[in-house]
Amino acid sequence: MAGRLLGRALAAVSLSVALASVTVRSPGCRGIPPFRNSFSSCWFHLNTNVMSGSNGSKENSHNKARTSPYPGSKVERSQVPNEKVGWLVEWQDYNPVEYTAVSVLAGPRWADPQISESNFSPKFNEKDGHVERKSKNGLYEIENGRPRNPAGRTGLVGRGLLGRWGPNHAADPIITRWKKDSSGNKIMHPVSGKHILQFVAIKRKDCGEWAIPGGMVDPGEKISATLKREFGEEALNSLQKTSAEKREIEEKLHKLFSQDHLVIYKGYVDDPRNTDNAWMETEAVNYHDETGEIMDNLTLEAGDDAGKVKWVDINDKLKLYASHFQFIKLVAEKRDAHWSEDSEADCHGL
Repeated sequence: MAGRLLGRALAAVSLSVALASVTVRSPGCRGIPPFRNSFSSCWFHLNTNVMSGSNGSKENSHNKARTSPYPGSKVERSQVPNEKVGWLVEWQDYNPVEYTAVSVLAGPRWADPQISESNFSPKFNEKDGHVERKSKNGLYEIENGRPRNPAGRTGLVGRGLLGRWGPNHAADPIITRWKKDSSGNKIMHPVSGKHILQFVAIKRKDCGEWAIPGGMVDPGEKISATLKREFGEEALNSLQKTSAEKREIEEKLHKLFSQDHLVIYKGYVDDPRNTDNAWMETEAVNYHDETGEIMDNLTLEAGDDAGKVKWVDINDKLKLYASHFQFIKLVAEKRDAHWSEDSEADCHGL
C-alpha cells in the first residue's frame, strides 16, 4: 500500500511539474510570487487548472474531460465532483462507465487492440516499437493492466474515440500573421495600443467548434512532419490537390515551417474525448509569417477533418476547442500582440 501511495504521489508531482514548465507573466501586474496557485494571480502555469477552460473559466480543472454525453455518442459519464477528480482522493464507490467506440474496436491501423487480447503486450511509459507510449508529463500509473489518466478521474473507462491506451499524441500548428490595412500597414488596436495578430482557424466537422488545425502523430513520425502535414490537409486541402499543386504547396510550407518558431506547449490536454485510460497530449507550435508574403500566396481551403477555415483575429473573446484558447493566449503574449481591451484581463480573466 505504501508503495502504491508513493507511486500516486510521484505521478501527481510529475504532472504538476511538467505542466508548470511554461510560465507567463502579465506585464500589467507586479509583486505576485511566481508559484502562487491562484486563478486571481497575474502569474499562471499551464497546469490542469488553466488548461481546462476554452474561455478562461475559473471553474475547477479537468472540465471537458468530464462532459456528457461523450462525443459522438449518447453515453453519459458517471458524474465526478470537482473534489474527487484527483486519484489521491479515496473514492471506494467510484463506478465509471465502460465505453470504447465501435470504430476503435473495429481494429483500424491507428488503434490498439483491447487490453484483454492475448497477443497484445504494450510497453507503457516507453517507446513501444514505432508507437510512443511515453507521456510528455512523466510517468503515469498502470492499474489492472490499464494506464491511468494522470490528470484524474473522468467518469468513463475504456478508450472512447481514442485509439491508443494511455497518451494519444497530437500536434497543433499555430500559423500567425499581423493584421494589415489596405496599404500593408499593421493595424493597431485602439484600446490596447498593440498590433492585432491573426491565426488560421478551422471549424471541426466532428463537433462544430473552431480550433487550431492539427491531428494525431503517426507511428514513427516526427512532430515537425505532423505539424506541416496536418496544416496542409486541414487548412489547404492538400489531400485533394493534383501532384503539381501538392508540390507547390509543399515548397511554400517548407519555407514557412523552416523559420524560427515558438514551442507554445507540450503535454496533457483537457479534451472531451479523454477517459480514465486514454487521453490526449499535444505539442503546440507557433510559426509566424512576419511579412505575410508566404501565407498571402497560399489560398486557405478546408479539407480532411475541417469544415471551414479562415483567418481569425486574436483576442480574449475567442471560444475554441479543448485547450486551444490558452495556446492562443500564450502566442499573443509571446508576440506582444493585442489580447484584451481590459488592462486587468490577465489578472482576472483566468
